[in-house]
Amino acid sequence: MLFDRQKQLLVLVNALGGEVGSLDFQKLLLLYCLEAGEKPPYEFVPYKFGGFSFTSYADKRKLIERELLVDNDRAWKLTPASEDVVVAETLRSRIHRFAKRYKGLRGDALVADVYRRYPYYAIRSEIAGKLLAGDDTALKAIEEARPSMSQPGQCTIGYEGWSLEGYLNLLLRSGVTVLCDVRKNPLSRKYGFSKNTLLKGCEGVGIRYEHLPVLGIASDERRALKTQADYDALFETYSRISLPKNESALRKIGGWIKQGERVALTCYERLPEQCHRHCVAEAVERMFGKEYAPSHL
Repeated sequence: MLFDRQKQLLVLVNALGGEVGSLDFQKLLLLYCLEAGEKPPYEFVPYKFGGFSFTSYADKRKLIERELLVDNDRAWKLTPASEDVVVAETLRSRIHRFAKRYKGLRGDALVADVYRRYPYYAIRSEIAGKLLAGDDTALKAIEEARPSMSQPGQCTIGYEGWSLEGYLNLLLRSGVTVLCDVRKNPLSRKYGFSKNTLLKGCEGVGIRYEHLPVLGIASDERRALKTQADYDALFETYSRISLPKNESALRKIGGWIKQGERVALTCYERLPEQCHRHCVAEAVERMFGKEYAPSHL
């Protein structure tokens, strides 16, 4: 069983001729998704060559395993087995119309066009200066698209309901410079949020990843939580017993902030009142003062 977004990947490669270079395909996929309407199949982050979707590459690996794409780092290339993938004719027609519009745009010209139209995705590009040399208007637009520097401090964020790319964009636009993972066991069935993948994603967009497992709560302590009262009872015990034993970890967070960082404490739950991260943030505030009061993303 393929996800709808994976089917769209295959149809798009087909519409583009059955084989497309990796950089070209990322830029064309970005344009396709930005033109797709309210629910694009993929989201993107500003990366070293412009807009990039980690999720699309995770899907590429799955499609290679299914023998629908050729195992090729430099290109997206269909196998004969991909011809058996069925999609709605209206979707296939829409993708082919898109491919026709961009038929003659490839290489540096394609990348430069994307940078000019969507400068936010070029803010971390290593090649923007070269591709847009002499185009002061485009280069200025990229500079203006950079999120403003935020004041040092702390905030909290849960990844529930987010894609990896949407989550990273929120961190960037909020001025976060350090992501502090306060899960005891940083594993997730949701793509992008296990430790190694999240660390790589953060590094790719210029955010430092830190993990403080001593601040986590064991999963077996959370299994019986059903009401807000259950959560409140757990967090009262956690704040009274567990946090005082881990003062050094709290001081580490405060030290990052003192050094000028904007630190985001992260765990799973969307609502901060249902996650122990708010207890950690409040403990840091009590230890260091009101200027360390947290906000919640």
